[in-house]
Amino acid sequence: MQIPPDESLAHFLLVPTRFLFFTGKGGVGKTSLACASAIALADAGRRVLLVSTDPASNLDEVLGVGLTSQPADILTVPRLAALNIDPAAAAAAYREKLVGPYRGQLPAAVIRSMEEQLSGACTLEIAAFDEFSRLLGEPAATAAYDHIIFDTAPTGHTLRLLSLPGAWTGFLASSTSGSSCLGPLSGLEQQRGIYEQAVATLANGTQTTLVLVSRAQKAALAEAERTSNELAAIGVCNQRLILNGLFQAAGADPVALALERRGTEALTAAGDFLARLPRSKVPLRAQNLVGIPALRALVAGSAPAVNPVPRSTENPALPETETLTELVDRLAGLGHGVIMTMGKGGVGKTTLAGAIATELARRGFPVQLSTTDPAAHVAAAAGQLPGLHVSRIDPQVETQNYVTQVLATAGSQLDPSARLLLEEDLRSPCTEEIAVFRAFARVVAQGRTGFVVLDTAPTGHTLLLLDATESYHREVARRASDLPEEVRELLPRLRDGRYTQVLVVTLPEATPVHEAAALQADLRRAGIEPYAWVINQSFASSGSRDPLLLARAAAEAPFIREVVGTLSRRTVRVPWVTEVPAGPLALQQLFRNPPSLAIG
Repeated sequence: MQIPPDESLAHFLLVPTRFLFFTGKGGVGKTSLACASAIALADAGRRVLLVSTDPASNLDEVLGVGLTSQPADILTVPRLAALNIDPAAAAAAYREKLVGPYRGQLPAAVIRSMEEQLSGACTLEIAAFDEFSRLLGEPAATAAYDHIIFDTAPTGHTLRLLSLPGAWTGFLASSTSGSSCLGPLSGLEQQRGIYEQAVATLANGTQTTLVLVSRAQKAALAEAERTSNELAAIGVCNQRLILNGLFQAAGADPVALALERRGTEALTAAGDFLARLPRSKVPLRAQNLVGIPALRALVAGSAPAVNPVPRSTENPALPETETLTELVDRLAGLGHGVIMTMGKGGVGKTTLAGAIATELARRGFPVQLSTTDPAAHVAAAAGQLPGLHVSRIDPQVETQNYVTQVLATAGSQLDPSARLLLEEDLRSPCTEEIAVFRAFARVVAQGRTGFVVLDTAPTGHTLLLLDATESYHREVARRASDLPEEVRELLPRLRDGRYTQVLVVTLPEATPVHEAAALQADLRRAGIEPYAWVINQSFASSGSRDPLLLARAAAEAPFIREVVGTLSRRTVRVPWVTEVPAGPLALQQLFRNPPSLAIG
């Protein structure tokens, strides 16, 4: 694969800034690269703190260490510590920080009201942001470390996270009421100086580097470019790009040649963007990057030779799974309802949602394909087909509509000073979360008369959205005079196995499978039982004989067995396909029967 000359990852890490942010589309390898960089700096004698801001963090899995919201030393890597910013724990601490001083001073009913105002998804996000800002904007919090490396959430969440310092600083500057959707404004006012310092640090190119991670894929590169532009617009201008998972075919294997060709075409199309930023490149590895030795080798640029997979490991008798065609047969038999694709970022939720939606439309059903993902590519995946309507829940549009409605209802009878207070309340960033949630409920309601295929956001964002169900009822009642029927019925519909079918999408790799298992456990705690698991982009189902791809296929086997044997009541396996699955014709590739595992 021919790409312009690049600086090695090891060379980039010789003189890094103090703060490094690794961001990019879900599944491009942010966590692996952030961990590998942290290990390399610690090995070079620096004191390093590695932080995950992702609500669905998998730092524990990659490092092989159980982490909490407090820095923990990584015993196998001297000078390295790591932590996860846990939104739920951060919210509990934030809530207690605001409410605690009043316990015993105010009536119990008032305390309960304060806690209720601080119980929603918005508080989760602000509390996590509070921790993030403390690490970025309070020098004493990180004085023990030379470098702080942030493994950020998938791009849509990251954009929101990185724009919050400015949003909240502006909100505090213009607020005069002392109340907001977060409850007592003093909780935010006390943090004003830290927030302002966080903004300044993000924009300081001598202190902060934004590391955009991408694969040689058109969607990933397009998202990296959009992220670059949007973050530059808020002052984060010191940026570099890491091209991860680059692949070169070893011979004439059709699957390998197709993988190489797709990468080359994506890089060529993004040539102007690639020329703007300093770059590093990282080749595709035969094994998953889990564990300290594998992460050290990543920065060193070394990779073990890919040896032929011995026939003694060949096992064509992988557990039996369904095809995508058989899954759609089952779904079509329901006649209507909601189908949700859920899972870790980058596992192919959008592609599978498009494939299922187009196949149902081809069979004559009315289908709406929609997404709650802030970084949506659903329209490109599905294309156009009679009977198929493609839509997106646009946060800006939904927020404006929501604000207009609240002002027209709750605000219509208010005197000028009270209306001004309401308008101020609606300017807070929390309003967007509520507006998107209401739109989500509206789309789910349309499953009564046809199929709604909902391509959800990456795992952490989706769980925050679903967790908002109960608290949203209270928030709407506080702000507006009516509670829409679709909102009242949302949680019962999501829990109704005859109405909503949740498809847990994963890749046959350690981190996606184990994160999907955690997602399934969370869904079950919410009373939502997944309908099936979909193992996507399987090289074991591709028929490839390329040595590196054969090694990756062999590595898939234990995770396929784990899904089928212990995690899923119904499993579908979808092969990696040679053509980009975008548009109705290309999506048909996903419906072919996967061949037996080819190893040896």
